[in-house]
Parts: sequence; structure tokens; C-alpha cells
Amino acid sequence: MTDTPAPLITGSEIARLAGVTRAAVSNWRRRYDDFPAPAGGGVNSPLFDLSEVQAWLGRQRKGQDVSLDVQLWQALRGVYGDDMVGGLADVAHLLAEGETSAGLSAEVVGFARELAESSGAAEVVNALAERFTDSVRRAGSDQVTSPRIVRAARHFAGEVASDATLFDPACGIGTLLLAIGPERGPTRRGQESDARSARFAQLRADLTGHTDVAVATGDSLRDDHWAELRADLVVCDPPVSEPDWGREDLLLDSRWEFGIPSRAEGELAWLQHAYAHTAPGGRVLMVMPASVAYRKAGRRIRAELVRRGVLTQVTALPSGTAASHALPVHLWHLRRPQALGDAVTVVRMVDLTAGDPDGSLEPDPGQLAEVPLIDLLDDTVDLTPGRHVEESHRDYAVEYQSLRRELTEQVRMLAELLPALGTGEGPSSLEGSTVSVADLARAGLVEYADPEPVSVSDQLDTDYLQGFLRSGANTRRSTSTSGTFRIDGKGARIPQMAITDQRRYGAAFRALQDFEERARRVVELSRAVAGLARDGLGNGALEPKN
Repeated sequence: MTDTPAPLITGSEIARLAGVTRAAVSNWRRRYDDFPAPAGGGVNSPLFDLSEVQAWLGRQRKGQDVSLDVQLWQALRGVYGDDMVGGLADVAHLLAEGETSAGLSAEVVGFARELAESSGAAEVVNALAERFTDSVRRAGSDQVTSPRIVRAARHFAGEVASDATLFDPACGIGTLLLAIGPERGPTRRGQESDARSARFAQLRADLTGHTDVAVATGDSLRDDHWAELRADLVVCDPPVSEPDWGREDLLLDSRWEFGIPSRAEGELAWLQHAYAHTAPGGRVLMVMPASVAYRKAGRRIRAELVRRGVLTQVTALPSGTAASHALPVHLWHLRRPQALGDAVTVVRMVDLTAGDPDGSLEPDPGQLAEVPLIDLLDDTVDLTPGRHVEESHRDYAVEYQSLRRELTEQVRMLAELLPALGTGEGPSSLEGSTVSVADLARAGLVEYADPEPVSVSDQLDTDYLQGFLRSGANTRRSTSTSGTFRIDGKGARIPQMAITDQRRYGAAFRALQDFEERARRVVELSRAVAGLARDGLGNGALEPKN
């Protein structure tokens, strides 16, 4: 008989066990040298031995008795390991049908039934789903949706009629599908490629009092179980971990109304699949990575969404909204027109990226912009909200005057930077006595820094050295047959001069370098002020003075 492995718990579970916040547990790990070391997991998701944690909490008098729900979770972890979705589904089946599955141990069955008797089956299943969502750090993240994303989707979905039809084509364990609208009334349909997640989603709906819910198993893109369904609201947090969404098999599919997505644009395939299931007047709320708004591969599809007036809003949610990463995510809002001429003429851009992920989702006036469709249909069709919100709130007059003043000052300073130069004695005066940089390095006067050699001696001026390295002769010596220039720190040669003469030349070379840098800034400013003036004159923000 083999020993049962010691249960492992996450930092979040330690917090629940001790009745504190996760931040407090992180603080304990930093402050106390004797806090138990991780016994598993990874750097970003360590797991700790339950018995070691309990002993430490007892010694520190920070602990409390292990609650029954923690014992159930740890018993499930011990039996199912990484297949926690299967364990959740088996527990839900036990509570819904009263039948035990082969994988359930007597300990798990006892804990689950005891909890259900005290708090109800729905509470047990919801608590398990919450723990699973909170504990996912590795594989399986496509089966869960962050509570913050759910909160945002619920907010922007608004009120949902009791007779509405809701659809989620990649519903995972059902979190998003079951969170929108009232529990009783709406018809809910879902599909999920992972059979265990689909089974748990269905049982979860049955146990929590949701009416008329059906979740099918299968890949929605390759095998659409609900091909005839047209919903009033489609919500979806599409899977992004699978690079092959089936493009080669689906090239002629009628769902690609706005264009065939590239292999790298699986999110736009899911978006069009969701739109194909939308009834006239119905809406789509789609969770999208921020990069979909500007990636070159999706430009044509984005342009069609805008041109046809079905994209109504793009909301950039605060960083940290998604559980799997800290990068910002977007909510794309689509609406299928009810009739010809019912399409939108502007797209509302909402930029909440600077906000608190747990704060208000209502944008301030400075966080939104109503952008005419024509303004989005440029060469990039960039749908990033921040870009358009910032543009719409620009003070063209103030910005133009500021740029104009800076350009005037930069041009004035530019002329002053050119060094005063007189007639020299000709090339022969410098070619008579030269030394290679390699020899200078061997003498300890030069070091090969990145990207250019520098002087390490008061006998050699660095500006003098680098100035002559860029001279015509050394430039030709350092330019390859392909035209690529790279300073040759070994083969280059520089004239031999007294240090006082070196410094005169070095000052001139330094002034020329400052002149070139200032000239580049003048060019950048010239382009910026001209572009701003042209845009301002074109949109009415600026007008010529008499």
C-alpha cells in the first residue's frame, strides 16, 4: 500500500485557511524565515504542503481550524491532481443525481454531502467553481474567465430580458454564460470543446437554478452544434492558447462574412462565428487581446466591421482585468442591424486602461470618444481606444503654438551650433603621421566600448578619436560591399597630434555631432507640426489667421 501524497495548497488557499488576505500571506513569506518553502508548483504559482502550513500557523497562532470546504478541495486535489475540472464535474454529478462516480473517494463523497446538507448543493458547486477559477495558474486557463472580465461583461451587457436567448460558443465551465441576465427566464445555449468542462457547466446550471440551459460538447468552429441558433446576446471569451483554429478546413465557410481570418487571427474567426449566431438587432460582447485591434493581418476584417457599421464600441479594460496576464484586454461590442440603414455611423471608443480593475466601469468624459467611421478607415484601421480618445481630446491650438515655438527655437540654435572653420593645409598635412586604433589599444590608450572605441588616457581626446573614425577615409574603410557602415575600431587610422590640437579638433567634431542631432530633431518637429496643422485645418480645430 502506497502512502497518499501530502495535499498541496496555493497562497490563496492559505489565506482562506488563516482568514486573512492574500497580501498578508505574501508578507508572511517575506518576513518569516521559517515560513514553509514551496513544495511544488512554479515560481509564479507555488504550492505548499498543507500539514507544514497548518503547523506553522499553529506555532504563530495565526491559524484556525481547517474548514470543511478546504478539506473537500484538498481531498479532490489529492484524487484528481491536475484534472480538477473532472473532479468538479463528478462532485456536481453526485449532488445533482445522488450517484457516485468511479473517481470519487469516500472521503470526497463525505465532505461534499456534509457541505451540501449545511449550505446547499448550489453553494457547494459555486464555491468549487470559484476556487478553481482562483487557483488556475497553468494549463486549463481557457476553461475559466476572470471574475473581473465577468463583471465587465455583465456591466456592459446591461439589462437582459427574461425571454432573451443567450449564447456562448466557448463557454468553459459556464461562468460567463451563467453570469449574464437573470437566473430564471433566458434561454441559454453553450458549447465547449473540453468534455469535462462542458459537463460541469451543464450540471452547474442545473444545480444553481438556471432554467432552459443546454451545453453541447465539441469545437464550435469545426463542429457547430448550434448552427441554426440566432441569439439576442452572444458573449464569448475565446480560447487563445490553441494556434490552429481550423483555417485550412474552413476556407469556404459562410461564417466569414467580413473576410477569411489568417492562421494567426483565430480571435477574428471566433468573432465572426459569434456574429453569425446573432439575431437581427442582437448584440455580441467579445473579449479580445489588445493586439487584435492593430495587428496588420486583421486589418481588412477590421475595416469591413467598421465599414458595414456593425462594430458599435471598443472598450479597453484596466490592466490586470484578465487573470492569466497583466496585459490589457478589450471588449468588442457588435450589433447586427435590424434593417437596411440601421447600421451605426460612429464607433464609441472607451479607454479605461488607467483605471482600477476593481473600480468603476463608467467612463469619464475624458475616457471616451465618438469616432466617425471614416476616421477609422485609414491604412492601419487601428481600433485601440486610447489612440482615438487621446486624439479627440487634443487641444490643437495650444499644441500647435507649443510645437511652433519649439521649432523656432530649435532652428535658431541649429545655426549657432555650426563650428567656425577656416581653410586647412590640405590632406597631406594629416596623412604624414598616423596611428592605427589597434596600436593605441595595445598601448593602453583606447578601450573598445559599445558601440565605439573610447580614450582611457589624458594623452588622447575621445571626441577627436571618434571624429576621425567617421572621416571620409575611415568611412570608406569601414563600409562593406553591401553598403553597411560599421566603425572599424581596429583598421581605422587617426592623425598624431599634440593634445591641445586634439582638443580643438575634438570640440569641432562634437559641435558637428550636436548639430546633426539638433537637425534630426528639427526634421521630427517639422513633420509633427505640419501634420498637426493639416489635421487641425481639416477637422475645423484650426483656421488661418488674417
